[in-house]
Parts: sequence; C-alpha cells; structure tokens
Amino acid sequence: MEGSAQTRWESCLQLIRGRVNKKDYETWFEPIQIISYDGQTLTFGLPSKYFYEFLSEHFGGLIYQAVRRVFGERTQLKYSLTDQTSHVTVNIEPVRQTVPPQHVAMAEEAAERGDRQVRVSLPQGLDPQLNPNYSFDNFIEGASNKLPRSVGQAIAEHPRQSTFNPLFIYGASGVGKTHLVNAIGAKIKELHPEKRVLYVSAHLFQVQYTDSVRKNTVNDFINFYQTIDVLIIDDVQEFASLTKTQNTFFHIFNHLHQNGRQLILTSDRPPTALQGMEERLLTRFKWGLLAEIEKPNQQLRHDILESKVQRDHLKMPEEVIDYVSENVNDSVRELEGVVNSLMAYSVVWNRDIDLPLAEQIIKRAVKAENKPVTIDLILDTVCNFFNVKRDDIFTKSRKQAIVQVRQIAMYLAQKYTKLSSARIGALIGNRNHATVLHSCKIVEDRLHVDKAFKAKVDEIEKLLKKR
Repeated sequence: MEGSAQTRWESCLQLIRGRVNKKDYETWFEPIQIISYDGQTLTFGLPSKYFYEFLSEHFGGLIYQAVRRVFGERTQLKYSLTDQTSHVTVNIEPVRQTVPPQHVAMAEEAAERGDRQVRVSLPQGLDPQLNPNYSFDNFIEGASNKLPRSVGQAIAEHPRQSTFNPLFIYGASGVGKTHLVNAIGAKIKELHPEKRVLYVSAHLFQVQYTDSVRKNTVNDFINFYQTIDVLIIDDVQEFASLTKTQNTFFHIFNHLHQNGRQLILTSDRPPTALQGMEERLLTRFKWGLLAEIEKPNQQLRHDILESKVQRDHLKMPEEVIDYVSENVNDSVRELEGVVNSLMAYSVVWNRDIDLPLAEQIIKRAVKAENKPVTIDLILDTVCNFFNVKRDDIFTKSRKQAIVQVRQIAMYLAQKYTKLSSARIGALIGNRNHATVLHSCKIVEDRLHVDKAFKAKVDEIEKLLKKR
C-alpha cells in the first residue's frame, strides 16, 4: 500500500516540479516523506514544525491541487514531525499565498528578456492578502475612530500624496485597526487597480525575512518589497528587539517613502511607547500622521450592533441591542463575540433572542472571562501601586524605588507570561536576559524573608487578577 502511495506521490511531484523553480523544489518538496496512506488519509513526514508552517503558507494551494488530482477529491492530509509521534491535521483547503520574493524577481527578469518559457509559481498579478470581509461600508464611524477613518479614505482616493505617509494607526487590541487598514487597501485596489497593494502582518514579514536569510535570498526579499506601491504592516510592535529585521525594514521603508509609495502601519501602542525599537525607525514612524483608535463609546457600540443586525438579517429587539451595547464595552471584537453567542444559543435552543437570554450570555461571558496578563498590564499595575511614572522604568536610573518596580515587573512577567527572559528584558527597560534572571532571583529571595515586601507583591498580584 505504501509503495502505491509513494508512486502516486511521485506523480504529484511531477506536477509540482513544473510549477516551482529548482531551488524551491529541492528545499521544500524533496525532504517530504510519505508515512502512510489508508485510502482516505495521506500522512506526510516533515522535518520540523517551521517547515510545515512555511510549506503550508507558501505552497499549500499547490499541494492541495496536486494531491486532489492524483489521490482523489476527498483525500485528507496529515503531517507528522519526523522526530515526534504526534500527528496534526493539515487543512487541505487552498490558502491565499504570499508570493515568494525570488519568484517575483524571476518573473520580472524574464519579462524584461522576453523569455516566455520560464515557468514560476507566480499568479497573475500580486495577491494583496486583504480580507474581503473588511471594508469601509461595514466600518462604522464614531468619535473614537473618526480621524483615522477619514485619513484612510483620503489616502485611498489619493495614494500618491505624501501628507499622511506613513499613516501610523495605534490602539488597544480589538478596536478595529486591522479592519480599517484592510478597508483602505481594498478601496485603493477598487479605485486604482494598477497599484501593487500588500497587507502583511509583522510576524509573517519576520518569518519571510528569516527564511530569506536561511536561503541566502535577502536581496530578492528586499527587491520584492521595494516594488510595492502601498505596503500595510500590521502589529509592528512585534518587530521589537528583532534588530536585523528592523534594519531590513528600515531600508525598505526608506526606499518606498523616498519614491512616494504609501506606508500604513498599525501598533497596539504609540511610537513613544515602543520599546526595543531602533530610534531611527521610531523617528520615521512619526513622519506622517499618528492616529489613535480608541475603545468605542456606548453610542458607537450601539451603531455597530445595529449595523451588524441589519447586514446579517438578524432578529434582535432594540432593548437587547441597548443592553449589549451598554454592558459590553471592551472592544468591537468582544461585541461580535456576544452577538455570535446569542445567535448560537437561539439556534440550538430554538428560542427568540430576548433580554433574559442577553443577560444570561453576558453574565457568563464576564464570569468566564480570563484575559491574559500582558507586559503593559503588569507595568501599569506595578507603577500605579508604587506611584512611579512608567517612563522612569525605561531610563538608566538606579534609584532604589525605580529599580524595585523594574525588578518586581520582571518577576511578575516571568510568572504570568510565556515570554522569554530576553523578550521580557527588551519590553521592561530594554535590559538583557541576564538582568531579568538576576532581578527575578532578588525578588524571590526577598519574598522568603521580608513579610512586608511579600504582602505588597501579593496585593499587586490580586490587582492583576481583578483586571
């Protein structure tokens, strides 16, 4: 049976080989092993989780097509790490693929030469990676987002103007930053279809850069990004402490800005609060416009709910909309979650959405809510408790009060987050991992001998758990 599966997989490889360049084929397809095939499920053996993630991100659609064609339409895919026993199901639905930079370079060089026989895995045009569900039509305007929304529309209409370049949008998680930048990108593509627009998360940018270093194709990576007309980077705070990635993005940023290309960036905090970021990048983030999206007020929450009810043809009484908008005030994402829960309960229990059901859902949601403890929350809580300014934590001050706050914050970060010591140090005072380990040991030792100190730390932990 396995021999038969291997023979079929060789047929798949024949199809794939004609769609990718030789280097990509040797790097990403030759290492794949066939573990088993039971007539329904084909199990791959892959060398690492990163290998799977990259393969799925860049070539998932290609593998999906080849396997369906050779093994059959209903074939399921799984993968197994060669040094582990656990199997993880792979989604065989075609994914939107980020075009590998080297393929873009090859295609452009071939076009210049007039070479029509070169075959690369490059789709017609650039996939902007925009979410089609995010548009200006369903981005409801309110006092908390009026400025960034208005500026976004102006950029979409005139993307070559440099007044708002870069546009740096910041705000807490779930307030609509990703929705807005996708809406801007979609509007630009609608009004200016010839523009090369690309949306990419900072995390994916980092993965792509790391891969280009490993494959010695950094120049191709940079060249690809320098061809973009409108570059949208989401969550740039994730570049913190990634010096090489920042240096590369710095050169891309400079090239695009100098050539009148639009940059749109989002972050969960303003540039002044971005720790672990090079000063020359922070300076450039401030060149254009800094626009904050605040948490929605009650009126905007009401309008968002009302719009969603009408758009999705939901049956929801006005009193329920009022109650939800008054009692769910954290983020737009939380609002949508409550509405989805209401719809699910309504369908499962075959009952109308009414006020008692809304009260029940929100009561459970609030009770069950378990928000993760973040570095920002830790810093705010510790600084407020000791009445120390947060900015002082990031200075080189050796005052005992400031050092103590910094040490306690590092200790709590190591206890309540999953971040590495190096990452904690970068985000709390821009210290190294050795400083974090030393600070944690000091706090732990003192907790055993100083009851008053322990009482203060216990009280801070209670405050963290209440948030």
